[in-house]
Amino acid sequence: MKSFEQMSGLGRAAASTLLMLLLAACSLEPTYKRPDSATPAAFKEAPVSATTTDAAATPLPASEAGTWKTAEPAEEAHRGEWWTIFGDSTLNDLEKQAADANQNLKAAAARVQESRALTQQARADWFPSFDAGFGPTRERLSPASQFLPNDTHVPTQTLWRAQVTAAYEVDLFGRVSSNVNAARADQAQSEALFRSVQLALQADVAQNYFQLREFDTQLSLYRQTVTLREDALKLVERRFNEGDINELDVSRARNELATARADAVGVARQRAASEHGLAILLGKAPADFSFPETPLAPVTARVPAGLPSALLERRPDIAAAERAMAGANARIGLAKSAFFPKLDITGAFGYESTTLGDLFQWSSRAFLLGPFAGTALTVPLFDGGRRKANLANARAKYDEDVAQYRQQVLVAFREVEDNLSDLRLLGDQTREQSDAVNASKRAEHLSQTQYQEGQVAYLDVIDAQRQTLQSQLQLSHLAGTQAVATVNLIRALGGGWGDVKADVGSGDGAQAQQVAKQ
Repeated sequence: MKSFEQMSGLGRAAASTLLMLLLAACSLEPTYKRPDSATPAAFKEAPVSATTTDAAATPLPASEAGTWKTAEPAEEAHRGEWWTIFGDSTLNDLEKQAADANQNLKAAAARVQESRALTQQARADWFPSFDAGFGPTRERLSPASQFLPNDTHVPTQTLWRAQVTAAYEVDLFGRVSSNVNAARADQAQSEALFRSVQLALQADVAQNYFQLREFDTQLSLYRQTVTLREDALKLVERRFNEGDINELDVSRARNELATARADAVGVARQRAASEHGLAILLGKAPADFSFPETPLAPVTARVPAGLPSALLERRPDIAAAERAMAGANARIGLAKSAFFPKLDITGAFGYESTTLGDLFQWSSRAFLLGPFAGTALTVPLFDGGRRKANLANARAKYDEDVAQYRQQVLVAFREVEDNLSDLRLLGDQTREQSDAVNASKRAEHLSQTQYQEGQVAYLDVIDAQRQTLQSQLQLSHLAGTQAVATVNLIRALGGGWGDVKADVGSGDGAQAQQVAKQ
């Protein structure tokens, strides 16, 4: 039968163990709640009803057009290959090349791997660490340590040891858990930033592609203009040789022809720079990439105006800002835990002997339970205000991240409104500009006819030709701007929508995309 002292000792041990478990379960981390942000009831620029060329996207009823709820990032949702709504196989191929070879995307994928490694490193603190060691120690103890007179001779000796050591920090007051939560939030933020880089790359490729084709349209217009100016110069020279006009008209015709050729060279220079930029996005050297000249056709794809709020919620930059808040919240708990005791449990077991041959004898076994140096339980007393300053810093960082999150949401609202208004007004402007092109062509035809009949001066013909060219260039620019605005709206909404499916690619780009899904 156990003695009363034994029973009391077991009770105290059990009580101590229970107390440590309770303290380990007690976290000082504040309860995280996503802060509210100002949200309008509907998009101001969203039309009441809309149609779309994308069969996968279903327009909302007019009563629900443009409405949405509070933004709650859901960046894990699959967005699909949104650029396929343009029905352009060349663009589809360029997007795949960029996903496979773009270096910025590879760097973002590497940052995701870094964050995952840091999370695993933080999680390791939940478990004890074990180390094994073997080797001799040459030592001479002092007489005082052996409770001998000061003049006693203590011989020097060699002590061989082979032992396993263990160390474990009890998760008192949630210090380890808060650190893990912060690392997990950082990892989620890194993955959201990867998706942001990925979406930005996809949008940049599409925008650069449409801009390049806009330059091709302008080059085509300038070639047509040069041909017309050459024909006009021949006409003027013939009339000059016949004595119908003076040399001034000939000089004017030659000036207009040279100007058109110079302007064409200027557009070609801009096109070359745009082509080089597209090559870099595709992960290629400009010398290894050439894009055939392809004039831009008007973009007919339309993003549904009655967009559900889930599209805005999936913006990866908003998700990254929200995860930054979660990490800052966890670090407040980590800073608070520094005010409370810290418990480290250590121990060692193995063999030690004065001779190597007797090292692994059973009688040579030894163990140590407790700290190798210092104490197991450390209680902070005074540090000159360091812990208080760290806690104030953690709280201020959280407040900063809250403000940045709300600002990011507002920026997202503005970007959606900007591009909705761009598309709406660009449609009206394009229709008016088409009328202007038709009117200028008619005026040019009439001026040429009247000049041949001697009714108007050649200056009137030049003016009409200039108006026609400028109207056509402006219409071409509007077409390019409309295509880019469509891409920008999709980017502002966080990518694709509806049930659009994406095929899994191959190579490094597919691996980078897989990083974001895991």
